[in-house]
Amino acid sequence: YELGEAAAHLIGYVQSVTAEDLENHPGEGYSAESVIGRSGVEKLYEKQLKGKDGCDIKILDSDGEVKEVLASIFKEDGMDIRLTIDSDLQKSLYGQFKEDPGCSVAMNPYTGEVLALVSTPSYDNNDFIRGMSSEKWNALNEDASNPLMNRFVNTWVPGSTFKGITAAVGVDAGIINPDENLGYVGLSWQKDASWGDYHVTTLTDYGETVNLVNAMTYSDNIYFAREALKIGADTMEEKLKSFGFEEELPFDLPMQASTFDDDGKIDSEIQLADTGYGQGQVLVNPLHLLSMYSMFVNDGNMIQPVLKYEENAAAKIWKEQAVSAQTAQTVKQSLLSVIENPSGTGASAKIDGVTML
Repeated sequence: YELGEAAAHLIGYVQSVTAEDLENHPGEGYSAESVIGRSGVEKLYEKQLKGKDGCDIKILDSDGEVKEVLASIFKEDGMDIRLTIDSDLQKSLYGQFKEDPGCSVAMNPYTGEVLALVSTPSYDNNDFIRGMSSEKWNALNEDASNPLMNRFVNTWVPGSTFKGITAAVGVDAGIINPDENLGYVGLSWQKDASWGDYHVTTLTDYGETVNLVNAMTYSDNIYFAREALKIGADTMEEKLKSFGFEEELPFDLPMQASTFDDDGKIDSEIQLADTGYGQGQVLVNPLHLLSMYSMFVNDGNMIQPVLKYEENAAAKIWKEQAVSAQTAQTVKQSLLSVIENPSGTGASAKIDGVTML
């Protein structure tokens, strides 16, 4: 495997078949000498990649020479499968984050082509086909950083990346007025005394004008908590479900479904407020997050991620008009300020000559 650790969780590996494999795949051309895909795309596309062994049934004479060929089955190679993955980007992301437990994903927001799926730390999938010692296997399993865990298929707390989603929900529902000034309430806030000791906090005092653009620019937790309370639990739940929460992502590799609560219901004002800035019980799959963000550059349509490369393939829409084109443009403008404004929390990511959300 040329990419080794950089793509081990994505590509996966093959191993020799077991007796159980032979029992589970009768009549599918496996023998005791076969290998079978165990994880990643090796497992996903096993049937296409496998191919078929060939054989001849012959009659030999006493000298071992072929006297007659009674039957032949010709060998068939497996299919070549081309992925949308950019191997240079895959290696670059792995190189930057290989020591940090986490994941990195990249997608073309206009076509849905997934360009990178990286889980770190990683392992070398070549070890599985070359033969792995019990010591190496035990070391991988006992490593506290869990290098065998595929993180990009799981869900994670989205944090401030979720503020764009809350903005889309509120603006599309006509509840968030982007120009409304909610007024400055300090760096620590609670709705009222019923919240007890609990407060929502934020880091930056950016002045008296507390509107959508400024709140996004300075990543104001309190603004999005207040707006989430205005949106209400019912509207928040309904809209998030329309964005694909609690739903299987239409993607070749199975991904864990995003959720906003462990029982499908936002249970309290505090949880709702925390949901507004990506905390509470919100858990999002990173590839799903990319699909949601694609609506901001596709007139409100969420693009379906794809892994298998097709020449001149047209983009597939997963959620048509997830929000209106006007909502998408409004939220996009506020997201631009996060990087384009020199005081924005993402300003350090700015690249001259490139416009970034």
